[in-house]
Amino acid sequence: MEYKDIIQQMSLEDKIALCSGADFFHTKEMKHYGIPEMMMCDGPHGLRKQEDKADNLGVNQSVPATSFPTAAATACSWDTELLGKIGAAIAKEAAANKVGVVLGPGVCIKRNPVCGRNFEYFSEDPYLAGKLGAGFIREAQKKGVGTSLKHFACNNQEYKRFSSDSILDERTLREIYLTGFEIAVKEGNPATVMCAYNKINGTYCSDSKELLNDILRKDWSYKGLVVTDWGAMHNRIEGFQAGCDLSMPGGSSYMEKETLEAVKNGRLKEELIDLCASRVISMITNALKALGKNISYDIEGHHELARIAAEQSAVLLKNDNDILPLKSGCEIGLIGYMAKEIRYQGAGSSHINPTKLVNVTDVICNVPYEEGCDSAGNTTQELLDRAVALAERVEIPVIFAGLTEQYESEGFDRKDMKMPEGHNRMISAVAKANPNTVIVLMCGSVVEVPWIDKVKAVLYMALPGQAGGEAIVNLLYGKMVPCGKLAETWPVKYEDCVNASYYGNKDAQYREGIYVGYRYYDKSELEVRFPFGYGLSYTKFHYTNLSVEPVRGQDDYQFKITLDVTNTGTLEAAEIVQLYVAAPQDGIYRPVRELKGFKKLFLKPGETKKADFMLDERSFAIWQDGWRVLNGNYNIQVGSNSRNITLEKTVMITGEVIKTPEWQKSSWYEKPIGAIQKLEWEKLLGRKVVEKPLKKGEFTMENSIVEMKKYSILMKIMYKAVERTVAKGFDGKIDYNNSTFRMMMSSSTDSSLSSMKINGGMRNYIFEGLLEMVNGHYLLGIKYMLKK
Repeated sequence: MEYKDIIQQMSLEDKIALCSGADFFHTKEMKHYGIPEMMMCDGPHGLRKQEDKADNLGVNQSVPATSFPTAAATACSWDTELLGKIGAAIAKEAAANKVGVVLGPGVCIKRNPVCGRNFEYFSEDPYLAGKLGAGFIREAQKKGVGTSLKHFACNNQEYKRFSSDSILDERTLREIYLTGFEIAVKEGNPATVMCAYNKINGTYCSDSKELLNDILRKDWSYKGLVVTDWGAMHNRIEGFQAGCDLSMPGGSSYMEKETLEAVKNGRLKEELIDLCASRVISMITNALKALGKNISYDIEGHHELARIAAEQSAVLLKNDNDILPLKSGCEIGLIGYMAKEIRYQGAGSSHINPTKLVNVTDVICNVPYEEGCDSAGNTTQELLDRAVALAERVEIPVIFAGLTEQYESEGFDRKDMKMPEGHNRMISAVAKANPNTVIVLMCGSVVEVPWIDKVKAVLYMALPGQAGGEAIVNLLYGKMVPCGKLAETWPVKYEDCVNASYYGNKDAQYREGIYVGYRYYDKSELEVRFPFGYGLSYTKFHYTNLSVEPVRGQDDYQFKITLDVTNTGTLEAAEIVQLYVAAPQDGIYRPVRELKGFKKLFLKPGETKKADFMLDERSFAIWQDGWRVLNGNYNIQVGSNSRNITLEKTVMITGEVIKTPEWQKSSWYEKPIGAIQKLEWEKLLGRKVVEKPLKKGEFTMENSIVEMKKYSILMKIMYKAVERTVAKGFDGKIDYNNSTFRMMMSSSTDSSLSSMKINGGMRNYIFEGLLEMVNGHYLLGIKYMLKK
């Protein structure tokens, strides 16, 4: 039966009901219309299917699945084909478990290194993030299972993520925060796009007709379904008008009565509900085609793919005197808790129950080992003394360090870029005892490395997945050659980040504009620890013969770029060639250079291969009330990272001439050095930004328990009640040092009341009643609570 025929048979009430889930992870089954249920599960790095008690935070146990390296790792592979293989493997595991849609990948921009969910995202660069996301989506959906591109859009902090307002100018929105999504949508065509919790310039993503209809569907020609993040629906009526199709999770019937009344009184057109309902039916039908037969997958084969992904994603940050790879017969010692318990994944909704887990000590079991620190990253003098004693009696001590699970998770952001103090003390003590110290770093985001000059080598693994232990050993001993390149800049210290002084407020002020990551560091000429695109190898590469040729007969902005890359070393290895476009700097403010292409070449010793690229109109364009190419000389640059350009040629582009606005002249945006004044940013925005204070009597369902407890004894009691309830899952212990406990508290007490109602599956008006009481309307509050 066609979708239109089913829609015509359905009552208005049922169409509205179909557009919200049945429970945490299932759509509604409506047998009388022939509509089956369908399950969706988290899955950017592996399937998280919970068969019993479900939740959206990764707390309850899930079925075993392959834990692949997180996006923070795989982004460093710069390998769209590898991402495709991972996507296909996850989709196959989903199909085997009767899951129709996998909730991933995430292509949000890494605006600031302390965002707690950065381990789930690819890059600070939208081109790289979009290409990798598209690679994942294309191959995953060939298995018949849908994907969900998330979190759309400007979801760049965990603090107050349920109600924060991302305030930014149109150019920054289009060039930085939407471009990755645009590439993934146009090149990957995901079955669903997941809208984020936050607002953009005052409008919730779920309610935004501009975002979901005008940009996503009209500008990008997207035909799929929009699903909310779990509990992200703000106003169901406005959601239908915007084209927000499916509200998840289900169970609360959130605003279904109000929506029905809005149709009856003419405020909402029934045709808009029909469109949303038809897209829900289409998604279910398409996904279930792949789930109609028994499917199995190769558990060991997927584990091997996880190992390969970890190896291809590792970044060699330092290697003085070629101390790596370790020589055969070299006497080493392993130091650090993470050698026996690797940090292989992050916490939250992407947390996976791995099919197996291989630690370093499982692979290297015949060498001396000292713990050096505990699981939380703390150390004692006794632990340090034992580590130093080991370092003194071996040739090369190998230390395993990074961020423990207490430091990064969905639900909260880090305060700074520091590693656990115990890890820093351990590294400093061992390096002082033995200068041939090698560090293996495991962390989902950028960290400060104050000891970098005291150690010989650093191998960055990010969060390498369940096969991380095998991958690390293969890389240390040269069975595999590191080839990863950083997908984000590493500043020297957190204070060097452009938005460090104002990041982490409830409403996110994007004062830095387009100057995110290397776009800022390269323009300001600020010293960095490791630049964007940086990574060493055990061999050497040489670039020659750059050619830039216009492609005639099409548009004026197409160029074919070629160059030769030679492996001049003695080991077979891969090199990631990066193509940048450097725009004129004498008009509208622009970054020094921007990534517009990359190519990964596998080369034998002495072998030369050709890298080829195509540039088109968008490679040169900026957003000025539409995509426009400006007149001038553009440098086509090729290099191994954003600060190591080895080949360059200039092309003259005949484009538009746009007058530089008066406010820009001599502004921070022309030379972004020092603090950004709010007044300057407001000139860029073209409006004043007024921060509205919290005020008793004016609280709404958008506010959280945390916000209101400062003003209300009732909400203080609510907070303590939630705290005790959450603590029951931790043997009654209230422990904010536990990342899972902290995440659960943040995701409940600091989420909006409307989100709590949806996630709690509450059909009553308890929260509305409590809200009225907090605002001082006690009788009205009681009336709400008694409402049916």
